[in-house]
This record gives sequence, C-alpha cells and structure tokens, in this order.
Amino acid sequence: MELVADGAARLTPARLGLLPPGVARLAYDRSALRVGIVHLGLGAFVRAHLAAVNEAAINESVIHPAAALAGAELCWGICGVSLRHSDTRDALAPQDGLYTLALRSANAHGRPQQHLAVIGCLREMLVAPEDPQAVLARIAHADTRIVSVTVTEKGYCHDPASGLLNLNHPDIQHDLSHPRAPRSTIGFIVRGLQQRYAAGRNGITLMSLDNLPSNGHLLRGMVVAFAQKIDSALAQWIASHCTFPSSMVDRIVPRTTDDDRRDVAQVLGVHDAWPVVAEPYLEWVVEDIFAAGRPDWTAGGARFVAHAAPFETLKLRTVNGAHSALAYLSVMAGWDTVDRAMAQPALKAYLAALLREDIVPTLPELPGLDLTQYQARLLQRFANPALKHQTRQIAMDGSQKLPQRLLDTVRARLAQDLPINGLALAVAAWLHFLSGVDEAGRRYDIQDPMADVLAKRYAQAEQAVANRKVDRQCDRQCGQDHANQDGNSRPDDSAEADATRVWVQALTGLAPVFGDDLGQDPRFVRAVALAVQSLRARGVAGALAAFTASPTS
Repeated sequence: MELVADGAARLTPARLGLLPPGVARLAYDRSALRVGIVHLGLGAFVRAHLAAVNEAAINESVIHPAAALAGAELCWGICGVSLRHSDTRDALAPQDGLYTLALRSANAHGRPQQHLAVIGCLREMLVAPEDPQAVLARIAHADTRIVSVTVTEKGYCHDPASGLLNLNHPDIQHDLSHPRAPRSTIGFIVRGLQQRYAAGRNGITLMSLDNLPSNGHLLRGMVVAFAQKIDSALAQWIASHCTFPSSMVDRIVPRTTDDDRRDVAQVLGVHDAWPVVAEPYLEWVVEDIFAAGRPDWTAGGARFVAHAAPFETLKLRTVNGAHSALAYLSVMAGWDTVDRAMAQPALKAYLAALLREDIVPTLPELPGLDLTQYQARLLQRFANPALKHQTRQIAMDGSQKLPQRLLDTVRARLAQDLPINGLALAVAAWLHFLSGVDEAGRRYDIQDPMADVLAKRYAQAEQAVANRKVDRQCDRQCGQDHANQDGNSRPDDSAEADATRVWVQALTGLAPVFGDDLGQDPRFVRAVALAVQSLRARGVAGALAAFTASPTS
C-alpha cells in the first residue's frame, strides 16, 4: 500500500488555507474542539459517515451560532480508537488527524465526478493494543458523553443466529480476567464504564452504527450481560444510567486505493495519506435517547426518530441483502466491482426481482416512503461507476452477515408460506462461494471469523454426499431402498438432486448461522438445493438467466 513518500508535502492544519477554493474545509477553531465522542473502530466507514455528519454539525453551529449555545458544539470532537492495528493512526498522525472525504458519483453523461471536503473533528487517535488503559481512561473521562461503535458484525463476539453474547469467545474470556487490558469491543466498553462508575461520573450514550438488527438493544444486552459477570451493581448502574439508541446507517464506502490517494493529492496540491471515498447518498436514522446530550446531527442529514426498527429492517433487507446476493454471485463469476456486476443485465434483473418479489413484501410499514422509487434508486447507487467497490470486500464475513441480511427475510417469507426463489439463489451463492474457487479456477481465501468452522462443515458436506453415493450403490446392488430413510429424498429423485439436497442440508445445519430451524425445513433446503444445482450446471450467468426467464421469478 502506497501512502506518502518521505519529504512530500502533507495535508496539515498549517496548509488548510492553501487548498484550492473548491475544497470544503472546517469553519471552526479546531484548537478549541474538545473530545466528547469516543469511537471504537476507526475504519473508513465511520470517517465517511459519523465524522462527516459531525463535522457538518460543528460547522453549522459556527456559521449560524443562533442554532446552538455559543461554543456548545466545540465539545463534540472525536477520539478514534483502532482496536487491532495502528495503520490509520500512523497514516493520519502526521496530519494531526485531518483527512479528505471524496464524494464520488457520475454526471448525466456517465463521467465520474467528485467533491472534496477536509474533515477536522477527529481530534485524537488511540491504538487499543498499544495502550488499553488510555482507551479506558478516555471512555471514563468527564468530557466523554457518547461512545459509538463500528466494528462490523464480527466485532461483537456474539452468536449471529441468537444475538447473544458468546461468553466462551476467547476475547470475552480474556476480558473477564484482565480488567486493565481488554481486547474486545464489549470488554473495552464495560471496563471503561466500570472506571466511570467508580469515579462517580454520569452515565453516557452507547451507540452502535453497525448493520445489526436492533443494534442498540443488541449492544445493551451484551454490555449488561458482560457487566453482570463482573459486578451486579455495575450492571444495574449501566442499565439505569446509560442509553443505547438503535440506528440505521447507509452510505457505500469502498476501500481506499493508491489510485484514490493520487487522485485526491492531484486536486489538493498536497498529499493525504488516507483519504476516504464514498457515494454522495447518506442516510442516518437514530433514536433520540441520549443520556448526556448530542450534537445537532440533522445539519449533516441525520434523522432523529422514536423507533429506528422499521428503518433498520428496510436497510438490512434491501441494501445489505441485495449487496450480499450481488457479492457472492459476482465473486464466483469473476465480476470484481459492483458497477461491473451491475452492467450484467441478468444480474441487474435478478436484483430487481429479488427486491420486488421476495424482500419488499416483508418490510414493515414506512409512511411517506415510496418503495418503488427507493428500489430504483438503490439499483442506481449500486451502478455508480465512480466508486469501484470491490465485491470481495462485501463478501467478507458471510457467517456474520447472512442471518440479518437474508435469513430473517427467508423466515418471514416461510412464515407466510410464500416462495423464496430469489433468496434461495442468494443463499446458494454463499454456499457455492465457500468452495474458495471461482468459475475460472482462481482460488481466494474465505475471510470470515468462522473460516475454520466453515471449512470443516464444507468437508463434512462433501463427505455426506460421498456416503450417500455409497448407500445408493448398495441400494442398487442389494435391491433395497434406503434412500428415503432420512425423509430428504424420494425414490424417483435423480442421484444429482439427491446428493445436492444432502450437501445443502449438511451446510445449513450449522446452527450459529442458520439457527436450529432452517436446515430442518424441507421448503428451505429444497429451494436452496435447486438453486445450487442451477449454479453448478449453468454457472452464475446461466443460473441468473434461467431465474429471470422463469415465470415465478
């Protein structure tokens, strides 16, 4: 990864006045900005979303001071905490935390265009493994009023199917025994709150911005469960004095590349070691339950509501569900970016049908939202040629993503005894993806916290198929019919269909992903098996063409 050559002019506070006129920059006195928000998970998404919205709120309070108490917004600087690696801190420290947000889209002629803005509200950066006590002290600090989190689904050390804290997770076990040097997100939060409680300070807001259903309720349950293992009085204090608003966040933020760095530097006239790239579209719906105040994030496009659950369901099932379906099909087909995938007519038609037929009918009522227009806009967002969003990036951590992105929708459809053809193809694509080899024979790693478990289960599924073939050979030789003993096949089934059902049932029996129900539901197993057969027989492009040609799609 290319950052900035030694001696090159860098983006720094002293150079802000030298930037080109078209680059937006901070309107406030950055030296007066105090830290009021601690954010765990200092990745690209938070810098393109929360920090960008927070920056807009601070700027607005300075430009229009009547909108807030004088200087009130200057207490909402962000301390960003990297929980694993120092790369972001190392890149941005020489820039005093400044970085560029590049919003990219295409004009009416399909040509890429961008708008650059310098973000200044990242006032402090910590690397948890280097100094865990500094992170705990910042959470416990009197100025801290919000702790927010973007650590992706896998960062919660929970069981994806049940949503419960996994007390047997190695990091959780470690954190229960090492109060001054935790490793996990939950460990840092609770141990920081423990210091806050011991110092007699007020409660604060704990806010998840990750793609998890009822993320605030989920975070609260895990924090209180961990605290209960330490001190029941602490758990009671957290439950009574801290708040956990649920929220829905939506902005596509691809991984920054060296080309992005060079393009941004060309416009700025100085080098930014780690700019972030995003689409112009932004949605943030958050429950307005803050224990110790909040910025006026509406200035940056946030929307405060009493209940975020309907919006969370909308985002998880449409944006995230469609994104995952696209990713697994595309990786197998060799379509490396989302816009390239969306240029395939059959894939675009499949996603439109998936949204229209399988997903949208399961959504809760959202007054004032035109769902037809929403679906069309979503497909346009995916097709944005300026982002070059890598499908492999979206395909990561499937075991953590499928339960809320696809499987909850499957359950909603099955509960009404409705077909799941489009969803089944998406699930089949993930199972197909677990082979680690695309259609051109290129190998790739399965990047997933359950990678070892998935590899073992995949091998078991292959062995189950081999065993079934032996049984069928015995049936033919012995004149017996054992093929129907487990209720998953019929005497007139073809050998291939029977083997595929056995393979699918072995994989979907993995309870941490599929729960205890789906792998035992013959409707689900049969639909996914048919989709797997189509992918194997026709390839991704052929399976998509067959799906879109079907009158039931």
